[in-house]
Amino acid sequence: MPFFNTLLTSRPVFTSPLIILALTVSSIFTSAAGGAGPRATGTGTTDPSSNTPAVGKAPKPLSILILGGTGFTGPFQVKYALARGHKVTVFNRGKTHPGELPEGVEQLIGDRNGQLDALKGRKWDVVIDNPTMLPKWVRDAAEILKGNVDRYVFISTISVYANNTKPGMDETAPLAKYDGADAMKETRDTVIASKFALYGPLKALSEKEVEKWFPGKALIIRPGLIVGPGDQTDRFTYWPVRIDRGGEVLAPGDPSDPVQFIDARDLAEWAIRMAEQGTTGIYNATGPATPLTVGGMLEGIKNALGSTAKFTWIPADFLEKSKVEPWSDMPVWVPPTGEDGGLGRISIRRALDKGLTFRPLAVTARDTLAWFKSLPKERQEKLLAGITPEREAEVLLAWHKQAKQ
Repeated sequence: MPFFNTLLTSRPVFTSPLIILALTVSSIFTSAAGGAGPRATGTGTTDPSSNTPAVGKAPKPLSILILGGTGFTGPFQVKYALARGHKVTVFNRGKTHPGELPEGVEQLIGDRNGQLDALKGRKWDVVIDNPTMLPKWVRDAAEILKGNVDRYVFISTISVYANNTKPGMDETAPLAKYDGADAMKETRDTVIASKFALYGPLKALSEKEVEKWFPGKALIIRPGLIVGPGDQTDRFTYWPVRIDRGGEVLAPGDPSDPVQFIDARDLAEWAIRMAEQGTTGIYNATGPATPLTVGGMLEGIKNALGSTAKFTWIPADFLEKSKVEPWSDMPVWVPPTGEDGGLGRISIRRALDKGLTFRPLAVTARDTLAWFKSLPKERQEKLLAGITPEREAEVLLAWHKQAKQ
């Protein structure tokens, strides 16, 4: 089972060719842990080149409880829900972006680790659970919310799957198995201590807990890599920043290697629309709608930014010999073979049939770069993912020397 090292380190180092294609890791370390940095802004759905639906008003206003709501995807959920005419309540510790919730949003203060009294005696139409990675968090909240919430939307992850070798994997694929002593006794600290080997299995059990407490009323969304303005992991941001800098850029593998990711705004807004429709079931949620290659991604970012960067494509075997890691040193990209070979080709047919839409790559790239450039100088000087400039230069030099031999 692929896994990732803690994102609390200054530069993630992955012990598997990919990581658990992280999905809501950003939400976990912001909504659940607090402290996400500057708030994302972005262009929303107003960009004329976007194929996302116009905001408009929902057919019926809902009362929506968002567990979290101030991390990465949460603020986009809040903003979109308000624009659609819904009443929004958020439940969190109040430590991430304090005082920055939009006007009209009710904030309940508490903690998923046992401080849930603020949820008692209240009713909502829908609850959206963003930061959960422990099944006991679902159980404890569900004990209070059952009978007081009509539907439970759980943001899960494609990291719940047991086997990532095959392309085209859909929602029926086998899930990772938990082999510990007692899943309900696991904590955030034990997940980190396991180097996140427990993350996928515990997310899978969290899904089952949702279905147990809300049978026939559960919507489970399994995102892939979530990107865009506000992402504090830099797992996509590296590429707009690096390509904007120009010069010779180390490009990984073959230009035809597949990649997948989803803009946080597209994920957030689709989750709200799914809640409005009363949809239940399980859906993979990554993108784009049509296959994208790493070559297409890099060229698309380059064109969007008007960059003069030149790509030097280095095969996966040379990168492996040079100890350049997929996903961490070369974000987004994973070789299309081996234990993680299917992660760039997850089936999203069910989600597309339910109206999942995507901003153009150019919009995501430009907005992400603009957001990153708005951060403090010291933050911009140290990307949290991607190969360092010094190491990139070394590998490029070694590649050119070999090519001359």
